[in-house]
Amino acid sequence: MDFVHLHNHTHYSLLDALCTPDELIKAAVEDGQKALALTDHGVMFGCYEFYRKAKAAGIKPIIGFEAYVSNGSRFDKTAGKAKTKKKNYYHLVLLAKNQTGYQNLLKLTSLAHTEGFYYKPRIDKELLEKYNEGIVASSACIAGVISHHLINNDYDKAYEEAKYYKDLYGDDFYIELQSHFLTDDQIVLSEAPKIAKKLGLKTIATNDIHYLKGDHAIAHNILLNIKDVTAATSGQVDIYKLRYRTPEMYFKTKEEMYKLFVDFPDALENTLEVADKCNVNLDSGLHMPEFPLPKEKQHLSNSDYLEELTFEGLKKKYKIITDEIADRAKFELNVINKMNFPSYFLIVSDFISAAKGLGVTVGPGRGSAAGSIVAYALGITNIDPLPYDLLFERFLNPDRISMPDIDIDFNDETRERVIEYVRQKYGEECVAQIITFGKLSSRAVLTDVGRVLGVELQKIKEITSKIPVVQGKVADLKDALELSELKWVKNSDDPKIKELINYSLLLENKFRNSGIHAAGVVIAPKDIREFVPVFHASKSKGGAAEIATQYSMNELESAGLLKMDFLGLRTLSIIDRTLKMIRINHGIEVNIDEIDFKNEKTYELISNGDTLAVFQFESQGMQDYLRQLKPKDLEELTAMNALYRPGPMANIPDFIDRKHGRKPIQYLHPLMEKSLKNTYGIIVYQEQ
Repeated sequence: MDFVHLHNHTHYSLLDALCTPDELIKAAVEDGQKALALTDHGVMFGCYEFYRKAKAAGIKPIIGFEAYVSNGSRFDKTAGKAKTKKKNYYHLVLLAKNQTGYQNLLKLTSLAHTEGFYYKPRIDKELLEKYNEGIVASSACIAGVISHHLINNDYDKAYEEAKYYKDLYGDDFYIELQSHFLTDDQIVLSEAPKIAKKLGLKTIATNDIHYLKGDHAIAHNILLNIKDVTAATSGQVDIYKLRYRTPEMYFKTKEEMYKLFVDFPDALENTLEVADKCNVNLDSGLHMPEFPLPKEKQHLSNSDYLEELTFEGLKKKYKIITDEIADRAKFELNVINKMNFPSYFLIVSDFISAAKGLGVTVGPGRGSAAGSIVAYALGITNIDPLPYDLLFERFLNPDRISMPDIDIDFNDETRERVIEYVRQKYGEECVAQIITFGKLSSRAVLTDVGRVLGVELQKIKEITSKIPVVQGKVADLKDALELSELKWVKNSDDPKIKELINYSLLLENKFRNSGIHAAGVVIAPKDIREFVPVFHASKSKGGAAEIATQYSMNELESAGLLKMDFLGLRTLSIIDRTLKMIRINHGIEVNIDEIDFKNEKTYELISNGDTLAVFQFESQGMQDYLRQLKPKDLEELTAMNALYRPGPMANIPDFIDRKHGRKPIQYLHPLMEKSLKNTYGIIVYQEQ
């Protein structure tokens, strides 16, 4: 007895499904299932995460989505309005049979969002016909392309549609049978097999999974009501009246499915056939965009041009290029070439140079990239790594293959000019912003669930106001309930409070909405839809729509795409305005790149804790430590910056006491003195 679930939704079907990819995969493993499909509504948001985690768990991942097929043209926006009975779309499940099929799914979901979006991201038959190769399709749920017509007593239309999809997909089109104990299901179970037999089509048994367990149906119903702000705030929601009319949309075991479809054994076995057909490999190499060389340099390779630019830059940075400088540059260039990253450095150097030409202030560089003399020579950073013994290996290491990660700071008021430059340089179709997902954190989930349950807002605030923020992250609800201030909530006899907590614990950390990453931009070597799906996202309420990837920041690296952090930094705009005020009011022109790092009055200000609006030195805790440390040079400021974070922070009192001679400077071994002398015997940096 074996079976594969082929119709499954996760919280990537935003505010429509409750389970996560992890939970689905775990359930499949526990039931001994060998494969599993992901078919979120209209999107492929979770496909890469699902693929990676399913493979790790020994489950064969089947990649797809449940498409919304327009009942006419995808461009038609006259149907589906509130007062119109004409349905705007039907459902169709699409699964990638092979790499070609996966590529076609990328295009279909992307076009659904960028061309066909109207209430839902829709495709149409024109697109299905254009991108039909390598796809296994099935007729979906009771809102599907065939079931809908059967339920509406239009057998001829259902037959006509089934024939259309058979002609389009051949033996890769299946009729779905579902049984959630709905009257509509019984109609489909009675009539759809007749159509299948008449056309020589096979059936598959599926369960329209939206949550993990049967007793999650009410929690799922609350999730559905979160987006209905009007009904929820009016207190008219009956959480026990299920919008989906059935509590059966949970992950059923193989045994449950065999009992449910005892009259349709072939439909169960055919799920294995579909699973065998679907073989997609998403493990990808690096897809680096080519840097367009200047016309006069067309005879050079990217690596040769990078070397030429590097040594030109070194001549400007250093009066004399010593053997140490030249050897370091050659070593780095050799590693960069071995890892196939010359284009990366050329691209970054180019848009930083362009930014400066566009009047956009660029930060001096931070993070591990400061350890690269090539980055320094190219103007990517403005920090000489040699005097500070910064290691290049911390940035790029051939023994640890990963994409380079350079955080680049721009004036937050003019940053958009740089992104627009990149779009123009590499093509609008090759550049996209990156999706993010907002979660129902402990405070958010209590607010949303409480609103649906009709709990007084003041009562909700009494709870949420007591939930602490630990190291920048709101504490989980389970942990927060153990706090003395919230014991009354955990032990409450109030049925509303009990419901609020129980349902919030189930919904906590599920995705609520999508947005755009504040800094992330991805650049592809050709149309980005060849590599990842995209969608239209609004930057802010009322803001212009932006093309963004459907995969999040972490998944893009797995997909082999180049992602950049274009960070908009308020500090830089403050510096710009300050320099302008100095110029206007005092007639003094200050070059921020040539400031004196040994200015005593500056260190006096810092030692007094006068660091408001100084990047990473403005918090109250940092100000207190600076008053105690009384730093006298850049080395001590750098150490304090590195120490002021979770973990190393415990060493700050020792660091201060050793500096002032209140405690002896000790080394675990004499050989360590050379590396730890500047930090008073305390390990502060990865280089050490």
